[in-house]
Amino acid sequence: MTISAGVHKKDDFSFSDMINGLKNQTDFRKAGAVALFIGVVREETSKNEKVQKLTLEAYEERADETLTQICLDLKKKTGIVDVQIHHLLGEFNVGEDLVYVLVAGSHRQDVFPVLEEAVERYKKEAPIFKKEQIVSREGKIAEYWEAERGKTL
Repeated sequence: MTISAGVHKKDDFSFSDMINGLKNQTDFRKAGAVALFIGVVREETSKNEKVQKLTLEAYEERADETLTQICLDLKKKTGIVDVQIHHLLGEFNVGEDLVYVLVAGSHRQDVFPVLEEAVERYKKEAPIFKKEQIVSREGKIAEYWEAERGKTL
């Protein structure tokens, strides 16, 4: 059975796992387009601080449920064959993959709006938590959970 959504330990799921799962589905024959979003660790924050690493954690059971529900909702849209969201958990260095979002559909016009909606929804709805370790412009090393960003550390 293909896993269409969920959180996974960093080394337990890969991009090729997702693609192989998609291509092994019977409905894949209906697809004429596949759009992908791969979220990666960027080197710099919006405040020009250097990112050293990220740690991602989740309320796993609830995150799995939320990601699955988003996929099920979006699969109901006209022309959509499959939607998958796979978020990785653990410690990540700059340039490493964090999340894979895939939308397969009958035509390219069908997949791009759904891909954007899938990304926006998982970011807002899934209980996935990010801790950044950064080096400030002054050279100070700090760690913070994204939700704490604006608070005094």
